[in-house]
Amino acid sequence: MEAQARGLLETEPLQGRDEDTVASADFPSMLSEEEKEELKAELVQLEDEITTLRQVLSAKERHLVEIKQKLGMNLMNELKQNFSRSWHDVQTTTAYKKTHETLSHAGQKATAAFSNVGTAISKKFGDMRRK
Repeated sequence: MEAQARGLLETEPLQGRDEDTVASADFPSMLSEEEKEELKAELVQLEDEITTLRQVLSAKERHLVEIKQKLGMNLMNELKQNFSRSWHDVQTTTAYKKTHETLSHAGQKATAAFSNVGTAISKKFGDMRRK
C-alpha cells in the first residue's frame, strides 16, 4: 500500500518510456466491473473536492481583496513595496557591494585626477598671465 501511495504522490513528469507504457496499456480491459465502479466513484469525489477547493479559494481571494481595500492597500502601493524590497535585496548581495565599492573607488580616483588636471591648468594660466 505504501508503494502505491508513494506512486500517487510522485511529482516527476512521465518520461518517454513511461508515456509509451501508459499510452499502450489497455486499462479498461484490465479492470473488473467492481474496480471500474470504484474508480468512477473516486473520480466523481475528486471532481467535487476540486470544485469545493476552487470555491473556497475564490472566497478567500475576495476576502483578501476586501481586507486590502479596508487597509488602503492598492496595486500601486504593493508595487512600491515590492520594488523597495527587491532593491533592498539587490543592495545586500555580495556582487552589488563589490561593484559599488569598485565604482566608488574609481569615482574617487577620477575626482582626484580631474582635480589635479584642474590645478595644473590653473597653474599654467597663472604662469601665462605673469609673463
